[in-house]
Amino acid sequence: MAMKMLEAGGVATIVDNVRTADIDNPKGYYEDERVKDLAEMEDTSWVRAARGKVIKVVSSLLNYLPANNAYKVVFMRRNLHEVLASQAKMLERRDEASHTEDEDLLAMYEAHLDKVQFQLRFRSNFETLYVNYADVVSDPLNQARLMGEFVGGGLDVEKMAAAVDGSLYRNRATGEGIVADSESVSG
Repeated sequence: MAMKMLEAGGVATIVDNVRTADIDNPKGYYEDERVKDLAEMEDTSWVRAARGKVIKVVSSLLNYLPANNAYKVVFMRRNLHEVLASQAKMLERRDEASHTEDEDLLAMYEAHLDKVQFQLRFRSNFETLYVNYADVVSDPLNQARLMGEFVGGGLDVEKMAAAVDGSLYRNRATGEGIVADSESVSG
């Protein structure tokens, strides 16, 4: 969602379109396959060449970004129970099964996020804006303004807000658990 918003606001994105839109992510993945190889990659000059553009990097690979660049990270947070519910539905559609209990996955995700947030806090070449997925869906204009200001201003925040598709928020946490819409349940 953040990638789509930034693109709508006027920032060029680095994507290769290898992974295409599907039922799990109908707006596309906004990925570049090179990111997956950052941990083993010797030549990361393509990252520096992407200066002024936006690249999606999963949290586990942020630590492998070249240290000689400065980064502004828009870190999208989402309720981890919602993430687990989404992943469970994706695995079900693919006729796959998780081999780890939800409680164990939740503990691993929480520990991972604590580690990543610690790293981001103490790396001088990283500046981070944390945004909450639910807040973006419920108040896209305000969140677009925050993101736009963070990346340096000059973005079309109205277009950024319009890029938010609340219908894709299919697994929502409530005080009583996760509520899923019929489309996400039936596939």
